[in-house]
Amino acid sequence: MFAKILIANRGEIACRIIKTAQRLGVKTVAVFSDADTNSQHVELADEAIWIGASPSSESYLRSDAIIAAAKQTGAEAIHPGFGFLSENASFVEAVEAAGLIFIGPGSEAIKAMGDKITSKRIAEKAGVSVVPGGADAVADLDEAAKLAADIGYPVMIKASAGGGGKGMRLAHDELELRSNMPQAQNEALSSFGDERVFIEKFITQPRHIEIQILADSHGNIVYLGERECSMQRRHQKVFEEAPSPFISDATRKAMGEEAVRLASAVNYCSAGTVEFIAGADESFYFLEMNTRLQVEHPVTEMVYDIDLVEWMLKIAAGGHLDFKQSDIKPRGWAMEARVYAEDPSKGFLPSIGQLVRYQEPSGVGVRTDSGVAEGDTISMFYDPMIAKLIAHGATRDEAINRLADALDAYVIEGVGHNRQFLRHVCDHTDFRAGHITTGFIAEHYPNGYAPMPATGERQCLMRALAALLVADRWHRFGANDKSFMLYHDDQEVEVLVDLDPDIKVTIDGQIYAFDVMPVMTSRLFMGFINGKQQQIQWHRSGERVKLMMAGEYLNVLVLPARASHAQSFMPIKETTQGRGQIVSPMPGLLSKVLVAEGDIVTIGDDVAVLEAMKMENVLKAEENGVVDKIHCSEGDSLRVDDLIMTLKSG
Repeated sequence: MFAKILIANRGEIACRIIKTAQRLGVKTVAVFSDADTNSQHVELADEAIWIGASPSSESYLRSDAIIAAAKQTGAEAIHPGFGFLSENASFVEAVEAAGLIFIGPGSEAIKAMGDKITSKRIAEKAGVSVVPGGADAVADLDEAAKLAADIGYPVMIKASAGGGGKGMRLAHDELELRSNMPQAQNEALSSFGDERVFIEKFITQPRHIEIQILADSHGNIVYLGERECSMQRRHQKVFEEAPSPFISDATRKAMGEEAVRLASAVNYCSAGTVEFIAGADESFYFLEMNTRLQVEHPVTEMVYDIDLVEWMLKIAAGGHLDFKQSDIKPRGWAMEARVYAEDPSKGFLPSIGQLVRYQEPSGVGVRTDSGVAEGDTISMFYDPMIAKLIAHGATRDEAINRLADALDAYVIEGVGHNRQFLRHVCDHTDFRAGHITTGFIAEHYPNGYAPMPATGERQCLMRALAALLVADRWHRFGANDKSFMLYHDDQEVEVLVDLDPDIKVTIDGQIYAFDVMPVMTSRLFMGFINGKQQQIQWHRSGERVKLMMAGEYLNVLVLPARASHAQSFMPIKETTQGRGQIVSPMPGLLSKVLVAEGDIVTIGDDVAVLEAMKMENVLKAEENGVVDKIHCSEGDSLRVDDLIMTLKSG
């Protein structure tokens, strides 16, 4: 085993690798950019080396700086994690030329599988099912339109050198193809330095199933079941689980054997993943091979009780797999949710800022893979994922229930996030039943997601907690009030709060008995109400309380009854929207302005393109009008709500 390794990555995956290395007694070296000077992976590692400025092109993509850091610190090997240089064959060759070991597959396997066109040809030759489509990259729109017509719409435009949903666009007809292909090419060029794209058939009602493999340098290859990754948004996975609730044992075996054949065809050595698209009839087709550790690897680890990072280290050090295919047995079910810094109510646009309050959940069968702590900043320079939350159970329902409970206990403040969206999905009847496809989120959440106002029992429980929080505040000031008035929407409700000897709140004759008082320094109530365990998040500002429970919220005002007469004199805060303005919805680079002053625009017209967090985002007009003034130029770096252009009535 190695004495010391360098992790050429950041965030949660760097922390994940460091923890396994430390368990094995292997020293670790972290690398960091300006933005990550105080990051958790820097704190966790034995040593840390600065490698450049905040943009990844000036730090985490600088192979020369990373290799120099490894040589300087005496590291014997480099683990790339995922993303960045993890599938860069030239980096592998440079690492080996420097006398170091790359913890991953060889450069030839990465080259073969890293190009989707080449990998498709290899897969066909190895007897692996492939999706109908063009065999070569297309650069000309007319050529692409002819090919798409031959294949039959809908088709998928995919970056040849891509991954992670970058450089991918769906086209239902020729008009969409001509509009979306240049966007895919630009995104591919920006993300991978390679603008080549190819066209293939889009499978309707598709399921995204992938097979995890492990292969050593002695010819041993096994597959560790499958992961269902169909819950996606813009081709980025949101939920992953193992096993799949969809495929049969026979299909699982067939997929696994094809994955092993493909790995064998390219002399693969390390952990890797072969991705398939499956139709409603369980027919399946090869998509791509990820020659690295996958983001969603924890669900496989929890179901098969195998540490994939540990085996990557052992294999890179020349070790043998000490188990055979027949030894691999699943146990239970695992479910993973990706917690992102984003605003689901605004189409899931990324969010940045400081985590002013951050508390991860824990418990039986719960695992959180993160690279942040309270006080850390979510930067505009990197992927907006905060953490991966994983739950394991004996059954799929138990895994989902544990995941839902963990999400309820996950406190995140300071940035927009998708915690309540993920929690809402956990309660969705189709998700619970396993009726999911890659179009699930687009179909069920076409306009994004905003938490719903609480109703029924949850509303009652949240009202009771709000009254208790305010009553406790007044009692700390020396008041002994028991009678309060609670205001919610247009309702006015009398509430009685008794803190001695038992903690009781009475609303409309219903008693809510609490086993413990809320902890004022927390944002989470975890206790029993009327003998049933509840988890409710809350934020109090004076007598105003916002509460969140599952996918619902409640905003209330609670006043002592003797002071409630003042409520009628409280001014109502008025809100206005900047009509006629198009502003930046997130920090990013204004890469294109698609209109000029004096142009007539209608609702839905494309007006600008904003690059943020490795994705191109097309901004659209939300009203009819004439472009009055453009306030920014292409190439400008924008902050949230920076004014891009103003419209006037036409």
